[in-house]
Amino acid sequence: MKKIDILKTTENIGQEVTLAGWVHSMRKMGKMVFIDLRDRSAKAQVVFLPNNKKLVARAMELGPEYCVEIKGKVNERPPKQIKEGDPTGNVEIEALDLKVLNKSATPPFEIAEENTEKEESREAYRLKYRYLDLRREKMQKNIKLRHDVIRFFREYLYKQDFWEIETPYMSKSTPEGARDYLVPARNFPGLFYSLAQSPQQYKQMLMVAGMERYFQIARCFRDEDARGDRQAEFTQLDIEVSFADQEDIMKLVEDMLIKLVEKVSPEKKLSIKPFVKMTYKEAMDKYKTDRPDIRENKEDKDELAFCWVTDFPMFEKREDGSWAAVHHPFTQIREDDKDKIFEGKLEEVEALQYDLVLNGEEIFGGSVRNPDPKLLADVFAAMGHSKKDVQEQFGHLLEAFKYGVPPHAGIAAGLDRIVMILAGAENIRDVMAFPKTLEGRDMMMEAPAEVSKSQLNELGIQIRPKP
Repeated sequence: MKKIDILKTTENIGQEVTLAGWVHSMRKMGKMVFIDLRDRSAKAQVVFLPNNKKLVARAMELGPEYCVEIKGKVNERPPKQIKEGDPTGNVEIEALDLKVLNKSATPPFEIAEENTEKEESREAYRLKYRYLDLRREKMQKNIKLRHDVIRFFREYLYKQDFWEIETPYMSKSTPEGARDYLVPARNFPGLFYSLAQSPQQYKQMLMVAGMERYFQIARCFRDEDARGDRQAEFTQLDIEVSFADQEDIMKLVEDMLIKLVEKVSPEKKLSIKPFVKMTYKEAMDKYKTDRPDIRENKEDKDELAFCWVTDFPMFEKREDGSWAAVHHPFTQIREDDKDKIFEGKLEEVEALQYDLVLNGEEIFGGSVRNPDPKLLADVFAAMGHSKKDVQEQFGHLLEAFKYGVPPHAGIAAGLDRIVMILAGAENIRDVMAFPKTLEGRDMMMEAPAEVSKSQLNELGIQIRPKP
């Protein structure tokens, strides 16, 4: 007999079914045993009746988190015994057979318990035994929500005639704002790949290649300190469109997000439609931040308030007095501000950059791209890069832009942050299957870890002792 999802027991009243999953909890009541059996779809109560003493005796030996298979009959509960609000609250499974697929050691924490204070205190255990933590109902819901969000984005963009194209994870190290994770190249001693901080340059190359409408669910890697809404490796929804301007991208994203909320989080309230738009200057003057939370009630997690912030400064001054790009150097500059680069008025230059903020969190960031190789060279020069440095780091892109590059614009979303907000979670770790600690450690796999001397020798690497 084929296993069915526990949730589907409500469709099989009066039928014999085979269920498989984990013992969520159990109660021994005299000559009867009750267990809550759990799989990823739901939980259901299973009763072992005293008319089958051998079966009851075997059930008595079960423990928490035992993985079992149960054959039973689905019985409808009497009206007074229905558990309101429980997806399977109108049925009970009468056990006919039991098979222990695998026993479980005593878990280091209660899987069945949902307690926020205890969650915080057992954070290290939750990450070390993540495969157990993921069995909890809250985590299962979060991961299912993540799946639903990614699926929606894919299906929506397919309907908009986008092509999903993968770009490399291993590339060349270029200055993009954060430290790179470096990968030694065994066949090229002394040379390194870097793990891509984003697909930015590759997706612009795809526009040069005539792909026109690209998207990707991309993994990104940045060697920077983690925090509640950031991890060293994260997932990004990446979009790039040729022959498009700022309004085209904003219209696409706004329609996509309204439909996303309606589809996967209908309990959420979109408080303002269409989305609010304000300039960077307006946001800073009114809210003192470029990530304003414009909700009427900031304590209400079910209220969603989207806000576009536009017209960012192109450059920002670093502590050492040098200039850097606020977004990235490939951002287009407002037409009226281009001459200010030559006049040395970098603080006055505005970029065609746009961010989308949700409840005080930046969730999308994008810009119209600069397709002019000469203007790009001027931007790099204004930031203090020599022609030699620019050629070494970005020569491939500037070369590509010599061959009829189309005007193009794009945007990228922090997918983890979107799911975190929709889930009402406090930390993106709660919507990622296998996150790392704030220090960047994988507690479950015990990474980073030492490697053998032979591996280091093969790569031509020598570890220097700490001073």
